[in-house]
Formats: sequence, C-alpha cells, structure tokens
Amino acid sequence: MGILKKLPGGVRYPSYKEWQLLKKLPKWWLLGSVVFAAPIAYDWWQSGDLLAHDLERNSMFLGLLFTFWFFIGAAMIGLIVIIIMKGPGYVADPYYLPKEDKSLENPPKT
Repeated sequence: MGILKKLPGGVRYPSYKEWQLLKKLPKWWLLGSVVFAAPIAYDWWQSGDLLAHDLERNSMFLGLLFTFWFFIGAAMIGLIVIIIMKGPGYVADPYYLPKEDKSLENPPKT
C-alpha cells in the first residue's frame, strides 16, 4: 500500500474561487510590499540612514508591512486547506476500538 490510498467512491468537489485567489496572492503580496516599503525606501534614499530620520514613521510602516505579510500568509494557508478539503478522501489505517476486539479490553498486566 502506498502512503496515501484514495477512498473508493469518494466525492471530489469542484473548485470555486480558491484557485483563482491563490494564483492572485503573489501579485497582491508584491503590490502590498511595494506600497508599505516605498515610504521606508524613500526615507532611506533621502537621508541615507533610517535611524536618523523619523524612526516612528519607519517603525509604523515596518509594522504594517509585517502585518500585511501575516495576512497574506494566513489567506494562503486557508486557501490551501480549502483545496485539500475539496479533494478526494483518503483511507487511513484502521483503529480497532476495545469494544470491537475483546482481546484489547483487558490487556495483560506486567
């Protein structure tokens, strides 16, 4: 048996918007990164030192940049989970409960 064995008769649901959104995420990531990093880059270009000029503003834009990256990553994880959930079902190894197998109900004491 291979690592993943598909469930016989499993239903695979059609994709709706998740693939379209997942394909747009790199563009959104790049565009958002440019938008939030542009003020920092401009400030560095003008003064040559980020710590010498308006540290609060640069810190705010760095925080916005990292927050934006977090939301893009969370959206990507959510879309991948949706894609996996809509895929075919897989069979796992059986786990026999003690009520089904009487020999497992009272294990020998050591």
